[in-house]
Amino acid sequence: MRPQNSDMGLIVKTMARATIPLIGIFGAYVIVHGHITPGGGFQGGATIAGAGVLFLVAFGLSEAKEKINKNFYSVLEGIGGLVFLTAGMLGLGVVFFYNVLWHKGPVFNGEAGTLLSAGYLPIMNLAVGLKVYTGLVSALFAIALFRRWKK
Repeated sequence: MRPQNSDMGLIVKTMARATIPLIGIFGAYVIVHGHITPGGGFQGGATIAGAGVLFLVAFGLSEAKEKINKNFYSVLEGIGGLVFLTAGMLGLGVVFFYNVLWHKGPVFNGEAGTLLSAGYLPIMNLAVGLKVYTGLVSALFAIALFRRWKK
């Protein structure tokens, strides 16, 4: 059993420093291309939260306390929820989440399979991804703090 104050070592920290940005980039890719490929806001947000978990495991709770600002994460989670609800309410005169974005015109030419071919879906995926990422990281950070507090 490892002592509480020991860290993971140089190899694990170096690999985490190299891997965390790659996980974040892949999660952002899953969020942005969620309406074209399998994935979306929840899957991409959970992937990016995996980078937060890796940071917590590799660098420990004391380093995470310095880097993770729980108030900032709380604000980001609220912004994700508000953007999702706002996007849904824009078409409320017709129907909830009515697609009023990017109809035929200069930005969207009607070609399926492009990034701007889904109306609200990319905005919704970004909002959900932000909410899931911040929620999961906050929950796992709280669990780690609670575990330390109980001993």
